[in-house]
Amino acid sequence: MCLAVPARIIELEGDKAIVDAMGNRWKAKTTLLPEAKLGDVVLVHAGFAIAPVDEEEAKKTWELFAEIENFENTPNKVSG
Repeated sequence: MCLAVPARIIELEGDKAIVDAMGNRWKAKTTLLPEAKLGDVVLVHAGFAIAPVDEEEAKKTWELFAEIENFENTPNKVSG
């Protein structure tokens, strides 16, 4: 399974961007989204911004990632 992560463009020069998701930053190319601009939230997969994302939808995803991290850090995990 592949996963695309919503991230905010915090630096942009040409089609080279630095994106941020929950404090994690990495490089991404915006070649597939030539209309992308600084501050936009985009889905990033395999180093490419592949689609614009609504801010509220991105926040929901970031909250789910935080829940997973909290669960992973819980001793005596029981799911379900």
